[in-house]
Amino acid sequence: MNARDKDFDAASGGGPGGAADAGERNLAPATQSPHAPAQAMPAVGSSRIHESARAQVAGRATYIDDIPELRGTLHAAPILSPVAHGSLRGVDAQPALALPGVRGVVLAADIPGDPVLATFVHDEPIFARDSVQHVGQVIGLVVADSVQSARRAARLVKLDIEALPAVLDVRAAHAAQSYVLPPVVVRRGEPEAALTASAHRLQGQLEVGGQEHFYLEGQVAYAIPREQGQWHIHSSTQHPGEVQHWVAHALGLENNAVTVECRRMGGGFGGKETQAGHMAVWAALAARKLGRPVKLRLDRDDDFMITGKRHPFAYDWQVGFDDSGRITALKLDMLANCGFSADLSGPVADRAIFHTDNAYFLSDVEIASYRCKTNVQSHTAFRGFGGPQGVIAIEAILGDIARHLRLDPLQVRLRNLYSEEVVQSPSTGSGRTDVASLQAVPTPTVRAEPVEAPRRNTTHYQMKVEDNILEPLISELAKTSRYEERRARIARWNAQSPVIKRGIALTPVKFGISFTATFFNQAGALVHVFTDGSVQLNHGGTEMGQGLHTKIMQVVADELGVPFERVRCTATETGKVPNASATAASSGTDLNGRAAQFAARNIRDNLAAFVAGLDGCGAGAVRLRAGEVISPTCTRSFDEVVRLAYANRIQLWSDGFYRTPKIHYDKVTLTGRPFYYFSYGAACSEVAIDTLTGESRVLAVDILHDVGTSINPAIDIGQIEGGFVQGMGWLTTEQLVWTADGKLATHAPSTYKIPATGDIPEHFTVALWPEPNREDNVGGSKAVGEPPFMLGISVWEAIRDAVASAGAPQNASRLVAPATPENVLRALGGV
Repeated sequence: MNARDKDFDAASGGGPGGAADAGERNLAPATQSPHAPAQAMPAVGSSRIHESARAQVAGRATYIDDIPELRGTLHAAPILSPVAHGSLRGVDAQPALALPGVRGVVLAADIPGDPVLATFVHDEPIFARDSVQHVGQVIGLVVADSVQSARRAARLVKLDIEALPAVLDVRAAHAAQSYVLPPVVVRRGEPEAALTASAHRLQGQLEVGGQEHFYLEGQVAYAIPREQGQWHIHSSTQHPGEVQHWVAHALGLENNAVTVECRRMGGGFGGKETQAGHMAVWAALAARKLGRPVKLRLDRDDDFMITGKRHPFAYDWQVGFDDSGRITALKLDMLANCGFSADLSGPVADRAIFHTDNAYFLSDVEIASYRCKTNVQSHTAFRGFGGPQGVIAIEAILGDIARHLRLDPLQVRLRNLYSEEVVQSPSTGSGRTDVASLQAVPTPTVRAEPVEAPRRNTTHYQMKVEDNILEPLISELAKTSRYEERRARIARWNAQSPVIKRGIALTPVKFGISFTATFFNQAGALVHVFTDGSVQLNHGGTEMGQGLHTKIMQVVADELGVPFERVRCTATETGKVPNASATAASSGTDLNGRAAQFAARNIRDNLAAFVAGLDGCGAGAVRLRAGEVISPTCTRSFDEVVRLAYANRIQLWSDGFYRTPKIHYDKVTLTGRPFYYFSYGAACSEVAIDTLTGESRVLAVDILHDVGTSINPAIDIGQIEGGFVQGMGWLTTEQLVWTADGKLATHAPSTYKIPATGDIPEHFTVALWPEPNREDNVGGSKAVGEPPFMLGISVWEAIRDAVASAGAPQNASRLVAPATPENVLRALGGV
């Protein structure tokens, strides 16, 4: 080991308390204790084991590819375009059809319904017809007796494609005004005038890459024809209702002819919100043509090449600020690389606008969002859904402001937080919001009524931040993580270490919870109590490993007063709960948990009224708890009451429905209240970089996160850890690279690196903020799926802090994301 390696190892052992703290890993919540005995307390609030955990460990949990195949099942493989953009002049399938076991080829001409997918924008063909738009676009399918035969035959199909110029760079697309959707501009105050009047001004650019979902279970669907023109689709999807609609649309059927089922997914992260629908449509079209069940399971390379990623973004910005670092003006252009079709790019880019403020008040601001069309995969939902792309922009700007003023970045962040302080800038005194046009794209202008004594508590989209816990939460984490002490120690280290440099950053998150498409904020559920007292639950949410079913089982168990073990959850199915929204936007428990709670409450009320009639008391005096039904005069077991109720023809099942209250916003002007509440959190991350190789290592992470009153602390902490690590991966190792001819070069685990166990810091603490949700949410909880992802930005900012310490502070502004060794070296001037 050379001296430089020893220095790196020494830095790696230097967590918050130095080498003595190495190996610390505190995963218990701050105020809520996990692992309570099953009968000692209610189910909600205790760390119940994931409902599928034992089956998963034992290999008995069934995924789509594990379902026993019906006799006659065929297998499909996609025919992919090798050209980024071109005119499709012909398809010669004869070499494929000549192989033994090949049963047929399915092309656009075989679609009985609409040849365009039933997306909101209606701009994506099911199979490429006259043109191809990216390398990996699906032109058709080869169907064979085995997976291997189908894949081998698909590679033999000959394609006649005339290559055309391709747009692969988002800035080139913007310059050519190549957009999948019109640009959107949100404006408040007078940013131009405020910039001119600002004491300090900076401008810059930022490039942030995309991210592959890399779910453990790849995209898969199994389409089974049923009698009388009906279909049963097994789909690994976050949105069974959309898959139902897409399949029916492609087959030319009504929705009631298609049933979609999903028991569980092996990960989704947004990649199976819309794009699982492609697999189901393709499999169903093949099954229809050949009259037999068809399974389509993509191999990992094809999955990479076909499916969309997190949207890469490019930014141009100008910011004005005062001597303390408080932002006085901001102009920001965001260029979203959407790929060749819209998919969910509109709402993703909208949410990036919503979250550009993150935790900070922006008085005079203009945010212009360009939804750029390029000849790559159509990018799609990914955990955070545009929020991370908005948050990282403002965090990078604040980091640059702090370095420019030679101030502690945390103090600059605290100075800009939302608060009840009265706005001092005269340019914001009108409380006006302008939504202007750009690039001659017509967009209405909205001018709100004057607001008296405006405060620093209203977002640029005119939503008040009413549940603000940012300052106390950040201050508590700064104290418990010993931020100031560590920053001073790092400064001493850097002064004497010429090669290994260290950095630290504490960054917050404020994340809005609700679908920005308001109509998705609804859910339904069914709860059945059987005559033996056992309970069955079904709801519209899907399980992808995040523990949704487990949490809702806990809610139902407590509502009925039965042990958690008496409740079972069945597969999500469109034939049980129709028109369900996607399991996305971190709202799975909020929506489906409340719907299930209401369904169970109806049954509880039926039983209470029945017992009240037996015992001559009011229904309000009857309690259900710990497997018993207690009235003022008698205590009976839950099972006994259920048997008596059935014998007296009392309804023992019910549905439940929930719609999120308070939310509203104008989707044209992007103003209103798009979110029911905000989730908050903060992370303090410490890193080391090697200035000779560009390598980085995360040394220590401390997280304090707000989940309200946790329904299941163990699951919530797991989500916080996983979200953080995934965010860290997005910004450090997960680099997507397209070649000059449009091929995705990073299309396998050998070329695309997600974080592994060795990337997890030895010091990794997670604590939960001890305060229930101030809004009336299920169990006082808050969403947990997406908000922790943005905490990974603390690692990015810590790396920039280390880069700045290695030379000129402005080097940090040159770092693009992800901070791979190559990109770190470029920022340092070494490449």
